[in-house]
Amino acid sequence: MDIPSDPIQTLITILIIIILTTIVVRLIAGLFNRFERFKEDMTAIYLIRDIVTYLIYFIALIDILNLFGINLYGTLLSLGIVGIAVSLAAKDIISNLFSGIILILGRSIKVGDTIEINNTKGVIQLIRLRTTVIKDDDGIVSNIPNSTLTNNLFKLYKAPEKYRINIFAGLALDIDLDEFNEYIMEKIKALDGVLDKPEPRIYAKEITFEETKIKISFWIEDYNNKDDYKLKITNEIRKFVNR
Repeated sequence: MDIPSDPIQTLITILIIIILTTIVVRLIAGLFNRFERFKEDMTAIYLIRDIVTYLIYFIALIDILNLFGINLYGTLLSLGIVGIAVSLAAKDIISNLFSGIILILGRSIKVGDTIEINNTKGVIQLIRLRTTVIKDDDGIVSNIPNSTLTNNLFKLYKAPEKYRINIFAGLALDIDLDEFNEYIMEKIKALDGVLDKPEPRIYAKEITFEETKIKISFWIEDYNNKDDYKLKITNEIRKFVNR
């Protein structure tokens, strides 16, 4: 390997490559993000964006190595046993990459679906080449390796299931449950987007010396607005308790 004759010029060139690569990647990400306004299913678009991004990084890496006289293609071919060892060490990464392509092209799942795997349930926010990002009802985001989804059983919930809202509350013992049930049911059914089937229900979960624990369950059309429904019904519970 030949050492560059002018280290300062080489360093400047590397910095220019890094800066240009960063700018191009950000421009491409911004371009693809504009599609969100016009397309509900962004799964395939996210795949194309990731592939283009990785390709740009790979080209930048080749350019930097060329500055040091390293022919990356020749190096990869001459690695031999080392190359095999590296490929074995990276098998999980490669497995996740191919699993991501299978998931996206096979359309077994897509952005917006609700899935459950390994006791983690949430809505798919993003399918990357290596991981799938899901968000649960509490707003917790989990990154699931794509190989986990292709090698294990997972639940894919149908539309009615993923739109159910559960609210838990504790009521003072002197509150009449029948009166409370009538009041809350009226407020729930008055909200736009609440489904008639299955019917809204209130369940008594437990009675302690201090309160009655209940669960309010109802179904909505738009899962993305679940937090608004929770806020409205929780506020109605507060109004009933404090009246």
